[in-house]
Parts: sequence; C-alpha cells; structure tokens
Amino acid sequence: MKNNITIKDVARAAGVSNSTVSHVINGTRFVSPETTERVKSAIARLGFAPNGVAQALKGSRTRTIGMIVTSSTNPFFAALIHGVEAACFTRGYSLVLCNSEDDRDKAQGYLETLRAKRIDALIVLSANQQPGLTAELAGAAGVPTVALDDEEAAPATSIADDSLAGGALAAAYLAGRGFRRIACVTGPAQHPRSAIRFKGFTEELARRGIAFDPALAIPSEPTVAGGDRAMRSLLELPPGRRPQAVFCFNDVMAIGALSAAYECGLDVPGQISVMGYDDIEIAAFTAPPLTTIRQPVAELGLRAASVIIDHLETGAALPDRIRLAPELVERRSVGQPAGTEE
Repeated sequence: MKNNITIKDVARAAGVSNSTVSHVINGTRFVSPETTERVKSAIARLGFAPNGVAQALKGSRTRTIGMIVTSSTNPFFAALIHGVEAACFTRGYSLVLCNSEDDRDKAQGYLETLRAKRIDALIVLSANQQPGLTAELAGAAGVPTVALDDEEAAPATSIADDSLAGGALAAAYLAGRGFRRIACVTGPAQHPRSAIRFKGFTEELARRGIAFDPALAIPSEPTVAGGDRAMRSLLELPPGRRPQAVFCFNDVMAIGALSAAYECGLDVPGQISVMGYDDIEIAAFTAPPLTTIRQPVAELGLRAASVIIDHLETGAALPDRIRLAPELVERRSVGQPAGTEE
C-alpha cells in the first residue's frame, strides 16, 4: 500500500478536482456514476487509502471535529471559536483546535494531523488573508467541511454574515446622519470579505446620490495599529479634503482610529465620527462607545457546529452557503457633520 499517495494524486489520475475525489470517498455531494467510476478506478490503481486506516474505520465515528483557525488579533474570532466549542460540547462532540497563524504550509500540516486523528468533520475559520486556502483545505480534508467568515469556500459550506447588506446598512446610516465625505478603512487589498463590504457600502451611497471619493478608501491591516495608521493618514489630508466620518471594516480598526483621533486632538463625534463593524464586547466600552454593525457571532458559531453535526448524525444535506443578517448598533461615536445641529 502506498501511504504517500494523496487526494491530489488521485484527482490528477482521474482528471477531476480534489473536491470531487473527496465527495466520492465521503458521499458528501452527488457525483455522476461515470466520474465516480473514474475516481474509484484511480484509487484502486494507485492504492490510495486516506491516512492508511481512516477509510477502513469509517463506520466507527470518533465524535471529534477538527477546527483550523488562521491567527487574528480580532476578539470577534475568539468569540466565534467559543460558540463552536460550546455547541460541540452540548452535542457530545470534542473539538480539536489548530492555529495556523495564516501560514498555508502550517495549515496543510495541521490538516494532515487532524486526518490522522480521524476527525469526523472540519471547520475552518479564516481571516481571509490567504485567498483560496479554505477551499483548498476543504477539497483535501476527506470529511464534511464548514467554513466560517469566508464567502468563497466551495466545496465547504460557507457560513458568514451578509457583508453586502452590512456595508449597505452602514452607508444608509451615515448618509442619513447627513455625512457626504465618508472614508472607508478597509482590510488588506486581497481580503475578499472586505471587498464585499466595500461594494455594499459604495453601492448604497450611489443609490442615495452620493459619490464616493476613491482617495478616501484606505486599505490597512485589520488590527488596532492598522486603524491608527489609517486614521492618521486621513487626518494629514488638507482640511477641505478630510472626511467627516470614517467607517472602519472591523471594530479593532475603529478602536485604533478613535485612539488616533484622540492623540491628534480631535473630538469624536464633535469633529469627526467613527463607525466600526462586528460589535465585539469592548466596542460598548470605548470612549466614546462605538457605533457599529453587529455580526450575529453567537449564532454563527452555533450554526457552524449544528449544521455539520446534523449532517453527521442524520444525513441532512449541507447547504452551499448560509448568510445571517447583520444589524446596526447605535452608540455615541457617530454624530452629525460639524456645523450642523441635532
């Protein structure tokens, strides 16, 4: 038996994708009889056996779910992990957590470790700084996979908030407060969720007849330091070009923006308004408390665990994607444009 044969080798021999091989092995999606036969023939010809023994023991589940997390300083991700862990415990499953530190090779190494432990399913929580990594892991996992906070994760089930709607909700709120010059502190340029949030925001402004100035879109690391740097660059603009309000694409960047405004001697929201996204716990305790778009973090974690456990125990179909609605949380970091009255 050739234990070094991988799903990629089988896929290449059968002329199909990695995910198709995974679906044939695990029965997680329909595959045509002709394609199934090609895959099975390649498996037999190459002597492929996932982890040597995992397939032979497929009938005896371990009631263990693996979770690969890309490192993030955002407390939102910690809350998501807690939700998944609590839901697994309630359903009698163990959760094995691996932190890949957003390193592709490390993530793939952890995947092999989890497969050796014969996990029943995989959950991937991605900070989205490695586009395509979640889909790559899902295709090679050999078990049903759910991706959290990732828009493009096929063959995994994608569970996330509706970022297009969330961006539009922020734009509608700020425009309704009378702001016309609004800056966006986005995530890194390659961050897919950030791009979708930005699309929703700018499309809603356009619908309201407000032209967005591209010079006010500042990509930055999704960290407190990234938000601080982005706000300082905005405040270096000439007074007539400075934004009246700043929408940060997560709360930790918004906290950095609040700090920079304070250090530069600006009153929030008297001279400039700041808005975030996520509604992490500390957002209610900043100075001033942060107006933000809330992601339903508890429900995201619960749905991820519940959907995959229901599939394991009842054969319930795994949906391609689940989108949960965000909501506005109004606090005191957003006022009105300077010179106007409430």
